[in-house]
Amino acid sequence: MAYEPKNFDHLLGTAGFSDTLLKNHFTLYQGYVTNTNKLMSLLEELTKSGKAGTPEHSELQRRFGWEFNGMRLHELYFGNMTKENTTIGKDTPLMQNIERIYGSYGDWEKDFRAVGAMRGIGWTVLYYDPESKELFNVWVNEHDMGHLAGAVPLLVLDVFEHAYMLDYGLKRADYIEAFFRAIDWSEVSARLQ
Repeated sequence: MAYEPKNFDHLLGTAGFSDTLLKNHFTLYQGYVTNTNKLMSLLEELTKSGKAGTPEHSELQRRFGWEFNGMRLHELYFGNMTKENTTIGKDTPLMQNIERIYGSYGDWEKDFRAVGAMRGIGWTVLYYDPESKELFNVWVNEHDMGHLAGAVPLLVLDVFEHAYMLDYGLKRADYIEAFFRAIDWSEVSARLQ
């Protein structure tokens, strides 16, 4: 099985994101898909040839999480964006959970933005833990480090420099503001189901 890159061209023209930035970002994402497929093929070849457990196999196996999660996180990120200006429904399970856990939407949003503005590169993810019914705003430092096992990513914000530097330079807060105007709340709410 090989993964196919998803087409996110429908995001071209999104306010706050130049088409050049988005096209560059789509190309970067496609590289993760390509590398995920290459690693799957190489690992399969090594296993079939009796070389599982070799240093080469081990290092490729370690790299696999980086490439796969880079692919999947970008799909979630682009997938929770839209050109339309949407709002979170007041009576949705998502809003009810945000208010139950954070007290208000405003308090949740301040926390999410603060996590996104932290120094460093990575991702900001709103996770839902189905076991405890809790929501967590989490910093994911690298694609393959910092995830909450068993939790569902609801909202994903890319805060690697490639996601904003072309349009915003060092003004990450301005990028996060543009991102909030581009959130597809219906998609984020659907991920809670």
